[in-house]
Amino acid sequence: MSRSEVSINLPEWVTEELASKPKIYPTIKDRMKLIIEFSQLNIDHETGGPFAAGVFEEETGRLVSIGVNRVMPLNCSSAHAEIVALSIAQRKLDTFDLGGLGLPSHQLVVNWRPCLMCYGAVIWSGVRSLVIAGSGPELESVTGFDEGPFGDDWVEELENRGISVVDGVLKNEAVKVFLNFNKKGMFVYNSRHG
Repeated sequence: MSRSEVSINLPEWVTEELASKPKIYPTIKDRMKLIIEFSQLNIDHETGGPFAAGVFEEETGRLVSIGVNRVMPLNCSSAHAEIVALSIAQRKLDTFDLGGLGLPSHQLVVNWRPCLMCYGAVIWSGVRSLVIAGSGPELESVTGFDEGPFGDDWVEELENRGISVVDGVLKNEAVKVFLNFNKKGMFVYNSRHG
C-alpha cells in the first residue's frame, strides 16, 4: 500500500470468532452481548482499544458488520470501532447511506456512547437507531480516554434526525471491560497524551 492510500482492516481473530457466531441476534441485549465480548477480545488480543461496534438490521437482528478499535495498530486516529463497523457495512451493501431507499433500517450497537467524531459518523451513516451500553462519565473516569465535548442535547439532536437512541443496555458488563483495560495498564492514546 502506498503512503497515499488508507486501509482499515480487522484483525484476523475477528473473522475466526465470527465464523462460530450466529448470524441473527434477535434482541438488543443479544447484540450488545456480542459487542461487549468483542471489546474485551480486542484488548485480550492487544489489537486496539476497549471498543467494539456492530451494524445490525434493526428488525431481523441480522449482523451486517462488526468493528473494533484499530487506532494504534494502524496509526489512524479515525479507526474507531464505530467508523470501522459503519465503513464495512457501507462497503458490503455498496452504499454510503445505510438508510437509503429499499434498504432495511439499520442499527448501530456500541459498547459506550460514541465519541464526538463517531457521533458525527452516526448522523451521516444513515442508521436509524443507536444502542449503547452507557453514556455517563464511567468510560472517561475509568480509562482516561477523552471523548470530546458533548452538549446535553446530543440524544435530542439524533432523534431530531430520525435516529432513535437506547441507552443503558448491559452497562455493568461494558464497564467491566474498561476496568480490565485499566487493570492491564494499557496505553490511552489521547492526542498529545492529554
